[in-house]
Amino acid sequence: MDYQYLRNAIRPFLAEDIGAGDLTSEAIFAPEQIGGAEFVAKADFIAAGLATVAALVFQVQNPAVQIQTAVPDGQAVKAGEIIFKIRGPLVDLLKAERVALNLAQRLCGIATLTARFVEQVRPFAVRIVDTRKTAPGLRIFEKYAVRAGGGYNHRFNLAAGVMIKDNHIAACGSIPAAVRLVRRQIPHTMKIEVEAATLAQVRDCLACAVEIILLDNMDLDQLTAAVKLAKGKALLEASGGVTLDNVRAIAATGVDLISVGCLTHSAPACDISMRYSA
Repeated sequence: MDYQYLRNAIRPFLAEDIGAGDLTSEAIFAPEQIGGAEFVAKADFIAAGLATVAALVFQVQNPAVQIQTAVPDGQAVKAGEIIFKIRGPLVDLLKAERVALNLAQRLCGIATLTARFVEQVRPFAVRIVDTRKTAPGLRIFEKYAVRAGGGYNHRFNLAAGVMIKDNHIAACGSIPAAVRLVRRQIPHTMKIEVEAATLAQVRDCLACAVEIILLDNMDLDQLTAAVKLAKGKALLEASGGVTLDNVRAIAATGVDLISVGCLTHSAPACDISMRYSA
């Protein structure tokens, strides 16, 4: 986590929510009035972003806010548990409340869903990885939450790795042509991943000696056949249509990675409330 990056990201979130000022809180409380607040879990979930992101939201709003208790990222919590306690100027606690809760609820939801996928494939030597299907502006937060849930990160952005996808192949004419052009430009230290929708394309990838093959929307029989074709010569990533109901069967085919878009684009937010404590 790049905390300077996070601070810069959080400031416009606060500016959006506070606007010209908190009319209600500023009318009721003096700027120097001190109080406490605590986050309470309203359901069972995996914690993410409390000690890191939520704490930073309050401290960006006012560095005088003290973080008294924060459940570590990755820890399972129970409904009714106090998971985060702070103390500081009441006006600032209330100004930062909604942004801190919104982020914490979203990140805990991602971590919790990720942990469910990870648990489903636990007997297998496979990694659950995320995708770039994140909310604009929230990628660093959401990918961090995947890690808190026991998953792994795919590339962070387009500059973080080479992935030749279907549109590249269609526009270029073939997998070998696309791979050849990419190899002319990238350092020898960088791996190449290619998307394959058919077993014929898997063979093309292997013939080009690419390091990673993304098996796009293949059924279980195709995935099993691709594993036999590869014989360990390339990492195999299954992607497309992955759910909690089928992820275990996909893992059993012998693939190395399973990328799951819903970890970040469809995870339900966890129910957390903030309440005043004297």
